Amino acid sequence: MARRIVYDALIFPTTRDEVREFTRQSKASGTDFSKSSGGAFGIIAFAFAGVFVLLIASSFISVGVRAFLENPNPVSTLFAVFPLLVVAILAVVGVSVFRNSNAWEKWMRLSRFATANGLIYSTQSPNPAYPGSIFTNGHSRRSIDHVRSASGRFFDIGNYQYKTGSGKNETTHNWGFMAFVLDRKLPHMVLDSTANNGLFGGSNLPATFAKGQRLSLEGDFDKYFALYAPQSYERDALYVFTPDLMALLIDEAAPFDVEIVDEWMFVYSSSPFTPQDPAHFQRLFRILDTVGAKTLTQTDRYADERIGDPAINLVAPQGARLKRGISVGSVVLVVVFVAIWGTSFLGDLFG
Repeated sequence: MARRIVYDALIFPTTRDEVREFTRQSKASGTDFSKSSGGAFGIIAFAFAGVFVLLIASSFISVGVRAFLENPNPVSTLFAVFPLLVVAILAVVGVSVFRNSNAWEKWMRLSRFATANGLIYSTQSPNPAYPGSIFTNGHSRRSIDHVRSASGRFFDIGNYQYKTGSGKNETTHNWGFMAFVLDRKLPHMVLDSTANNGLFGGSNLPATFAKGQRLSLEGDFDKYFALYAPQSYERDALYVFTPDLMALLIDEAAPFDVEIVDEWMFVYSSSPFTPQDPAHFQRLFRILDTVGAKTLTQTDRYADERIGDPAINLVAPQGARLKRGISVGSVVLVVVFVAIWGTSFLGDLFG
């Protein structure tokens, strides 16, 4: 039976007074919302300061442009350009403050949504301790705008961010995710969706798995997902991915990647979710109530025969993690490098 979720907090209009009161209460209670914004006072202060600076800058611009037109030189140029630079910086800061003010409405909606449905909402949580592939890369890891169960079977829905590199080469990676816990530990298995593959058909996942672990399942399933399971665990994978579960995956989760590792099942989106959009919650809860529920019943009696004792909830080391492989992108880069180097070498040799 599908759970009943109340979406009123995400749908109905809000007023400025409601947002201001929520901001005041959040700051008074010391919740994490107050750590993410300067609040209404900061916006008002910025507005007054902005008007003051714009009035002064407009006077300087007028005088500076007139001086430049009469006598172009480095000093008059600087006199004309500097106020424009100040206005540009002010505009950038203004956009940032405006977005921050809108963030309070988002936080209010999500907080109310979580409360109405007996959930817990967090604006961000550092270093989520999940074993999934996207959670073990890079640095500065954090879950963002996520809701999780307060009781019963655990699940977590939200966005996730991590960074790779440093300095000018630093890159921020953003994902949408859903995590929920199963009863039994299972072999490491990945369903790599074909709908979100990148250039040359390469996987969008941050981890690449050895091709020898790929399994082919019956029907049209391979058109939607590439299934990876540890070698010698083919029968275990077939035990989990029965025809009815495969049909649910195709119907409900085809645009997403799915990973099972230890006692966790993850659903990944390479594009972050829009947290205040009811549609994304509706779809993910539907996946939870169909794919998740079926996976749970299908695996509640699973036991790794290599352990030898069904009472022990454990997977043997050779099945606990998939072996990594080389990505298509890496191969293409190597080929391009060799081609360039070879062309240069031959040019020097015969030139």
